[in-house]
Amino acid sequence: MADLKYYDVILKPVLTEKSMNIMADKKYTFLVHPDANKSQIKEAVEKMFDGTKVAKVNTENCSGKTKRRGMVFGKTAKSKKAYVQLTADSADIQLFEGL
Repeated sequence: MADLKYYDVILKPVLTEKSMNIMADKKYTFLVHPDANKSQIKEAVEKMFDGTKVAKVNTENCSGKTKRRGMVFGKTAKSKKAYVQLTADSADIQLFEGL
């Protein structure tokens, strides 16, 4: 297991139609480090965004897709998504404001 600091856990936010629809329920979607666990993700969100309190974290492992270029087969990189549910009295994440 890698020694991950809180600033290494969250890679980038996911901005899709589905993730924008669930933001009304204070659920946010992030791409996270594949070795990060739920407690590390919770700690990273609470430290990086002021005033946030995480209620629960759901994770999803996305395996790499098989791609072909001519006769050569390869795989894309695997990734991990985290769905973060904030508490009702928590502040919103300012990164997503105005989208």
